[in-house]
Amino acid sequence: MIYCHYHLFSQNFTGWRDTITNTQVESILSTVFMFKDITLVSRLRVIRASKNSDMAVIWVDIWDSQNSTKAKSLINRSFNFRRHIATVKGMSISLGIPQCHNCWKWGHTTFTYRAHGTKCQKCGGPHKLDHHRDMAWCCKANDKTNPPRLEIQKEEPCPHEFKCLNCKGNHLANDTTCPFWKHHFNREWHTKKAQELREIQANSIRSAVGSNKR
Repeated sequence: MIYCHYHLFSQNFTGWRDTITNTQVESILSTVFMFKDITLVSRLRVIRASKNSDMAVIWVDIWDSQNSTKAKSLINRSFNFRRHIATVKGMSISLGIPQCHNCWKWGHTTFTYRAHGTKCQKCGGPHKLDHHRDMAWCCKANDKTNPPRLEIQKEEPCPHEFKCLNCKGNHLANDTTCPFWKHHFNREWHTKKAQELREIQANSIRSAVGSNKR
């Protein structure tokens, strides 16, 4: 399977910022027959085409076959979007900063990191989020902790909180409230954050080396 990137153009869509939300777009697409068998792999991204534009652009990431069968069924087709007409256009790449769907870090695509395995966007463990409840250590019993940790019943969801792998906030690594996601079209912001992370890692290494010499 591969990721394909498309955007939907809603012509003459004034006031879009106040009237469109991700949930509303997903609800509309669920009623459109041409999207019946389309599966989204990430949250929709709604942006304005330009600062003074009256056109909204909705970026959609979907699962597709190696032959791009689903993409071919969508591209250049139009449908009713409220009182407007939206047209699907294909894009070979995303214009934003990519987020890897394996390690959930920003700045590289999923396929460049395939060899390193998958991380859970909740706990950072070596498993997919769908398998978090069965494989994560946090829900398993441990008599050595103080106090001893009891096992969470398998039919119950994981009640534990973890920090985002990127911003350390209390949400999943791919949450749309994450500052990294909110700035995913701002390359300068991401470059600055990457530099800050490198400096923090370098300082940690220097501190560890200095402690070992004492």
